[in-house]
Amino acid sequence: MFADRAKIYIRSGKGGDGHVSFRREKYVPNGGPDGGDGGDGGSVIFEVDEGLNTLTDFRHIRKYCAQDGQAGSKKNCRGKNGENIIIKVPEGTIIKELESGKIIADMSGSNRRQTILSGGKGGNGNQHYATSTMQAPKYAQPGQPSKELNLFLELKVIADVGLVGFPNVGKSTLLSRVTNARPKIANYHFTTLNPNLGVVDLDGSKGFVIADIPGLIEGASEGVGLGHEFLRHIERTKVLIHLVDAASTEGRDPIEDIYAINKELEAYNVDIAQKPQVIAANKIDALYDAEGNDNPIQKIRSEFEPKGIKVFPISAVSGQGVNELLYYVHELLSQINEPPIIFESEYNPDTDIVVGSEPYTVEYDEKKNEYVVEGPRIEKMLGYTNLESERGFRFFQSFLKDNGILEDLESLGIQEGDTVRMYGLSFSYYKE
Repeated sequence: MFADRAKIYIRSGKGGDGHVSFRREKYVPNGGPDGGDGGDGGSVIFEVDEGLNTLTDFRHIRKYCAQDGQAGSKKNCRGKNGENIIIKVPEGTIIKELESGKIIADMSGSNRRQTILSGGKGGNGNQHYATSTMQAPKYAQPGQPSKELNLFLELKVIADVGLVGFPNVGKSTLLSRVTNARPKIANYHFTTLNPNLGVVDLDGSKGFVIADIPGLIEGASEGVGLGHEFLRHIERTKVLIHLVDAASTEGRDPIEDIYAINKELEAYNVDIAQKPQVIAANKIDALYDAEGNDNPIQKIRSEFEPKGIKVFPISAVSGQGVNELLYYVHELLSQINEPPIIFESEYNPDTDIVVGSEPYTVEYDEKKNEYVVEGPRIEKMLGYTNLESERGFRFFQSFLKDNGILEDLESLGIQEGDTVRMYGLSFSYYKE
């Protein structure tokens, strides 16, 4: 079964803890600190694999965890970094945060590899905390915690042209004729159960990718039939070929069919309904001779060509009229200068992961003349936040304000220029 959606859990590696130890050598009974740093935790990285075209693998494995960093050890030995975990996905995969549905990354175009969760940094060993007044520090920094996310993966196929229409109108037959794709073909509804892609090669012209979007019927946008499962795959296309049964072999009116499908496209996404369309009036090999108002091709043309929608009578079985259709579509594509649709990121795991309601404390250290902010909430926030990035620093500032930490500091009498310490981070306080 074709899989274009999946839910998975990912976790980056925890940073290794710094080590507390002291030199113990012959004739050096009271050596200085030599505790090594902890290793960095592994990151969770997504990578495009050209050989994949579905998300089937994620139905079997739903949990992906990077390796934790090792703790430091004596003699200034640094812990080993945790190994990254690389998750392979097909091109066109959208990575979303599960609960909010916000987009984290679109694995399309030039974005072939992206780190979604960074591993926690290893903690400093006690060697870093020796001072002239504290020559034997018994404190080492813990490694930054891991990060975790529940993700929703959604595949939106990459194609220039979308092939739409009611079931059994000949979409798969046309695709098999004009491309190297070999979809299942039979004379019953819903033969096609997954989007099929093929490359159209034209003599003397650049080819294009066409996708057969299955199962569209009335009510598809509301979940009727199979169409709602695959409407998402039309979003990246630039042109739509609307295939209809001009011979009405199943007793349906082709004009009504066109309006019905367009209504579903508009209900799903207005932007899709506004894409350039071409009507392919199929099955002309099954048409009886008809003239004037009785000619179904003329009826379709009279209805839609005044609206700027070109109509091509074709036979997907015999190939009649197909080349004219393809060269016209190619011409349409050449006139569209829009860049490929890439969905913008709406969620940054470095800053948007919810820290939670863990406790924290705000105290004044009289000996060091510092304000100390500690607690699980603070430690977790620092582990999740990349303060070296502009966005991460803005998040840090908002966190202090939104959680009432600035208010707590002010209630203790903090003044501009005073030092605030949060575990291994120290900064001067300045009121906005």
